[in-house]
Amino acid sequence: MSRTISSTVHPIQRCMAASNPAAWWDGLVVEADGSVATVALLNGATVNLRIVGPAVEIAAGEPVAYHPVAELLSASTVITTARVA
Repeated sequence: MSRTISSTVHPIQRCMAASNPAAWWDGLVVEADGSVATVALLNGATVNLRIVGPAVEIAAGEPVAYHPVAELLSASTVITTARVA
């Protein structure tokens, strides 16, 4: 499955994520409301993310991956910018 990269993702973010693939954190969406999502990470932490750019269609229970250094969220078939809210 190919991923669409949002126009909000800068080339440096892509480079950061590619150079440190072990930094991705897997999690499940607890709550999603437009441009804000609460994600329960598999390491036990919970993070509130503000999704920047085009809306990503995510729902509670959906698996996602978050790269905190590059500030990227991979959800469904989209990779977009997401910052801690």
